[in-house]
Amino acid sequence: MRITGTGHAGMLIETAAGSILCDPWVNPAFFASWFPFPDNSGLDWERLGRCDYLYVSHLHRDHFDAENLRRHVSKRATVLLPEYPTRELEDELRELGFTAFLRTRSNEPVALDGGLTVMIQALVSPTDGPIGDSSLWVEHGGVRLLNQNDARPRDLSVFAALGHVHAHMLQFSGAIWYPMVYELPEAAKRAFGVQKRERQFDRSLRYIDELAADRVFPIAGPPCFLDDELWPNNDLGTEPGNIFPDQQVFADHYEKLGRDNAVILLPGTTATVTPGGCDVVQPVADVRAFFDGKEAYLRDYQRRQRPAIEAAKASWRHPEIDVLAELQRRVHPLLAQSERLADGIGGPVRLELTDDDGRVTDRILFDFPAREVRAAGEEKVRYRFRTGRRLVEHLLYTGEPDWVNSLFLSCRFTAARIGQYNEYLYTFFKCLSAERLQYAEGWYAEQDTDDEDIEVGDWLVQRHCPHLKANLARFARLDDAVLTCQMHGWRFDLPTGRCLTTAGYQIRAGRAHHPAGETS
Repeated sequence: MRITGTGHAGMLIETAAGSILCDPWVNPAFFASWFPFPDNSGLDWERLGRCDYLYVSHLHRDHFDAENLRRHVSKRATVLLPEYPTRELEDELRELGFTAFLRTRSNEPVALDGGLTVMIQALVSPTDGPIGDSSLWVEHGGVRLLNQNDARPRDLSVFAALGHVHAHMLQFSGAIWYPMVYELPEAAKRAFGVQKRERQFDRSLRYIDELAADRVFPIAGPPCFLDDELWPNNDLGTEPGNIFPDQQVFADHYEKLGRDNAVILLPGTTATVTPGGCDVVQPVADVRAFFDGKEAYLRDYQRRQRPAIEAAKASWRHPEIDVLAELQRRVHPLLAQSERLADGIGGPVRLELTDDDGRVTDRILFDFPAREVRAAGEEKVRYRFRTGRRLVEHLLYTGEPDWVNSLFLSCRFTAARIGQYNEYLYTFFKCLSAERLQYAEGWYAEQDTDDEDIEVGDWLVQRHCPHLKANLARFARLDDAVLTCQMHGWRFDLPTGRCLTTAGYQIRAGRAHHPAGETS
């Protein structure tokens, strides 16, 4: 099995029974804020696009690149489609000209021609990507590969049960706006960034240890930020709180832990995987030297991409749109249908729009208890977002149903909040369509009560995290009476059961009691 890196989470998997092109991203994403690192635009995309199968893991625009798919990927390719609750991914691929779809069932292997077997695990909570994320498992000729990309399953047991894995691809770097956009003292922001970076590495290591593959490929990040106003988001080795460490940084961290099976997959890297080894050919003479020259490389990349950034910015302005009226038209029907999300948000949220000089021109209130959008007065709010008016004009002009995986991932906004993170708020802003909202409301309504308890230190707690059901027997860390689920970093105060990370969640917990002479 030969793997060719195509950048970020992308790769071409070639076997004697056919080839699979995965997540081919080239063009800037999220309001021209994210770019692939390293630059992959010079690859032979015509050749890469002559694949037998196409796998797009989910609709994040650093995985689903409509322009690249339209121009370069063969429409004769069969799409390996994850089992998602909505048809959005299939519909968007059909609009690009793809017609052959293999609709997989989650966690069920599918035998293709020539002895090639694939399995896709679909994650379908409202917090998984843009209403869905997935992983791809591939087997041919006794070689097994897991492309986990961005996905964060509870565990990897379903893949391990299919046999020893020889190549494991997974995310290690950040893909979020936290904590950079929050209006916090710099020292606090730096401390939160250090914690976030440590959790990212820890989560990756737990997955790696569980699967115990022969080779580990850190992929799916980081992007790079080439617009001047976003340049500080690049990790240039000077800021320990930067959440976007690159592949070499992770590989060095991994090696310090006594591990020597990491492979850096650059655009153009080829890795030929066999049951007994992995032969790697890199497109650069010295990988470490390449990363040592990262800042100069990014400055040159920035220079080349500046016209694309300026062209994108010029396309966002739509002054003919009455933002408040259009938000009322779109959002009022959704608020009328929303029960759990609106109740979970529980208070008003203010959106402030600015002109090109940063002056606030509009103040709009999303009053979730009253189920209405209106001009903001002096109401007290626990959440406030501030962004350029032209960005919201563009979201409304295009009918974008997911502001989280467009505006928020762009990092082209600032935020302030009082109190805890509110998951329901961000879920609402990724569900700005009737189909998405109805699915999210139903998903939250159907969550089962967890009846099994486990011991964590001196505490008896429910086995699965109330957030996304991570197995706390594996992911729990106990600090005094505070339990942290290492899957997503959510914290719970065990004496009260209260979630310290966001409102609306409670964990079942109590002191463990043992007979005399028995210890836990």
